[in-house]
Amino acid sequence: MDPRDYEREEERKEEYENRQQRYDQYQPASSSQPPKRRLFPVIASSIAGAVLGGGIVLYGAPQLGLMDSADTQTANQTTQTQTATTTSTTPRTVSTTVNQSDLVSVVNKVSAAVVGVNNIQQQTNPFSGDTQTQEAGTGSGVIFKKENGKAYVVTNNHVIDGASEVEVSLSNGQKEKAKIVGADALTDLAVLEMSDKNVEQVAKFGKSSDLVAGETVLAIGNPLGEQFSRTVTQGIVSAAKRSVPITNDWNVDVIQTDAAINPGNSGGALINSSGEVVGINSMKISEDDVEGIGFALPSDEVQPTIEQLMENGRVTRPYMGVKLTDVSEVPETIKQSQLGLTSDTSEGVVVTTVEPFSSASDAGLQSKDVIVAIDGNKVKNSSDLRQYLYTKRKVGDTVKLDVYRNGKKQTLSLKLSEQQSNNEDNNG
Repeated sequence: MDPRDYEREEERKEEYENRQQRYDQYQPASSSQPPKRRLFPVIASSIAGAVLGGGIVLYGAPQLGLMDSADTQTANQTTQTQTATTTSTTPRTVSTTVNQSDLVSVVNKVSAAVVGVNNIQQQTNPFSGDTQTQEAGTGSGVIFKKENGKAYVVTNNHVIDGASEVEVSLSNGQKEKAKIVGADALTDLAVLEMSDKNVEQVAKFGKSSDLVAGETVLAIGNPLGEQFSRTVTQGIVSAAKRSVPITNDWNVDVIQTDAAINPGNSGGALINSSGEVVGINSMKISEDDVEGIGFALPSDEVQPTIEQLMENGRVTRPYMGVKLTDVSEVPETIKQSQLGLTSDTSEGVVVTTVEPFSSASDAGLQSKDVIVAIDGNKVKNSSDLRQYLYTKRKVGDTVKLDVYRNGKKQTLSLKLSEQQSNNEDNNG
């Protein structure tokens, strides 16, 4: 054998072994692209973000004015892998059986609007000091708007997180540079802007609130990168609404489906039998003995989020200006001696710090106050408080807080202000 042929054969064997090792380690099959740093967001021990790429990236709730003193520690300890509203009172007829020709027609309505999203990051050579860019991960996106020479794509925040450049791959093989209009870690959504020169199709949103368990849905995206671009998988709505824990103090509402969602599908479309986008594919449960449990962010929540991102570049949320810790985390002796609570009290949140000149300060909240209810709704922990504020209230609203101070109950009125940053390390 020619020595050069032998060397090429050895190189092919080595590449095959490397691909197999990556498959064994990460579960997804390797694409034809070079090895990349993993971009799986950390959201729960067995829930995996469906993005193809590399290093572990935190996908969790930023400290948006409710700053738990234990948040940073909790985040650091989490190491394992893994959003057209018109109302109608008329019941919707749902078909759980769709014939093949209908499915083909449905796919044709949306497929060209589903794109690949490439996360390109700067890498520095530790020896030469030279800096170069390379693809760090790939995901999917959906073109939802086209106007004034621009096209807009919705994708997951974790798909573009850390990118110095973003490239969009279109269905016709063209590639466009895109800029990030806005991104939000809490909802895991991002909006990209690019030229509409080569855009052939724009997707239409449907109402995720109309979905019912058992309804046929299709997932379209780029699993494992461009090699399998616009892959279509069929399934059903396993549950129209699930609440999935992302961190210890934040849950996200999702659509559960058994349509296959694989690494690279993040940001792709979940569509109904009418060809409408009812969800943005985001994550899956990844365990050896679990199959067919994937999640999509519901379109009814995606749309208002992307509208804010388009308008402001970020999502505006109510802000209190306090640090909190759950009563359940406080030692019994402290409960009694410093908080005036009984030793068996396990619900509520303790104010550990009040930010000067904040809404909390103006309302008269003090350190060691124990918040047990907001607007008459029981507060068991900081997660309850966050969920209520971020989903039920807006900036400028006034809320009533039931508070225990030195064992005596009182009610305070607090006018919610606007958070100043979406930074996950925000302490303001």
